[in-house]
Amino acid sequence: MASTLRNIHDQNVIGSEETVYRYLCPVKKTGSIIGKGGEIAKQIRSDTKSNMRINEALPGCEERVVTIYSTNEELNHFGDDGELVCPALDALFKVHDMVVADTDHDDGNDDDLGEKQTVTVRMLVPSDQIGCVIGKGGQVIQNLRNDTNAQIRVIKDHLPSCALTLSHDELLQIIGEPLVVREALYQVASLLHDNPSRFQHLLLSSSSSMHQPGAMLMSAALTSSHRNYAVRRDIADAREFCVCFICPAENVGGVIGKGGGFINQIRQETGATIRVNTSETDEDDCIIVISSKEFYEDQSPAVNAAIRLQQRCSEKVGKDANDLAISTRLLVSSSQIGCLIGKGGAVISEMRSVTRANIRILQKEDVPKIAREDEEMVQITGNPDAAMKALTQVILRLRANSFDMDHGLVLLPTSFPYIPQLTESSSKSKYAKRDDHSKLNSNSKRRNYVS
Repeated sequence: MASTLRNIHDQNVIGSEETVYRYLCPVKKTGSIIGKGGEIAKQIRSDTKSNMRINEALPGCEERVVTIYSTNEELNHFGDDGELVCPALDALFKVHDMVVADTDHDDGNDDDLGEKQTVTVRMLVPSDQIGCVIGKGGQVIQNLRNDTNAQIRVIKDHLPSCALTLSHDELLQIIGEPLVVREALYQVASLLHDNPSRFQHLLLSSSSSMHQPGAMLMSAALTSSHRNYAVRRDIADAREFCVCFICPAENVGGVIGKGGGFINQIRQETGATIRVNTSETDEDDCIIVISSKEFYEDQSPAVNAAIRLQQRCSEKVGKDANDLAISTRLLVSSSQIGCLIGKGGAVISEMRSVTRANIRILQKEDVPKIAREDEEMVQITGNPDAAMKALTQVILRLRANSFDMDHGLVLLPTSFPYIPQLTESSSKSKYAKRDDHSKLNSNSKRRNYVS
């Protein structure tokens, strides 16, 4: 009972004696462990009494980090012989078996998994913990290779962008036939269980080492018949996610590019729909609408495109080249704005602290007249790096809210791979405030786009 209460009240904190695993799941397989509306993930948590977080997909990264953790105060029956193991190890194998089953289904392979298929497991392990897997002079890892016949490697260079900096992550990779990999994973997981990292209190954080209270908790359960949980995706279940920039009118040429070259390049590279709105434009501003129809577990074309376009849609507010700062403005539906504020302003305060950008929410008379009556404006100001982190925090939270994932498990990042962006110089815009005579009908649709 004590363990259950602790998991309920302290899900956002990993204790020094808890067991933690960070399993790298291919982006295209995350649907298998999340399920529609998070159903599979919730079942895993319920069945194993463990906690699990699934990081948001980073642009350009083909894997998502699944962080599984639990106390060791209660034990679960595991495997055919009913061995007692900690809840986190139980959940790790439910996740792993689900990913393998989904891979087998995709390959159309109905033969014996242990004889026909080769699978790869990748896990992130802090540098102070990986020694228990390597051993003195590499003896432990060599014994693991000999005992299991699996290919086991520890990779220190060219880590995926989802690796954490402060814990000095290293990548553990296991390759082989499914049953071979499963045995090797069990032995490795047992070693990690017995040798916790002193950095693990940081593992729910991003590389900034700050926890995001607005992140969402989720956990899941599988039964032995893993194929029953395999996700069959229906395109009708995809949802449209949209980002609306308020762009200084003088920047529009830079967004479009000569002959539409730049905007078409971003469309092609990200798969997002990008439109420049000409029906709701005043002398100072216009609206850039970025959208895509997508599944929650996939990387978001709209998020990727928005990050790439941010600087071109923003105004320069620094005094000189040595004091470069940008101001990014977004229109957000009033019905969604609460997910950015949080109870007592907790979410927006944390985003400001984590990203070091100034994030403001403007309402009513402070919103430009280009906005609709049912829209509010989010304004992000800071140096380009801080502004990009803040924008990503904001739009990932809006996306999670759009997919009704407020009670799912999502861990929001604060650092991202470098995305080159060419900026256009612009003077400080002076937009008018809307009044009763200039408000737009809330039922109007954004149309008359040009590209």
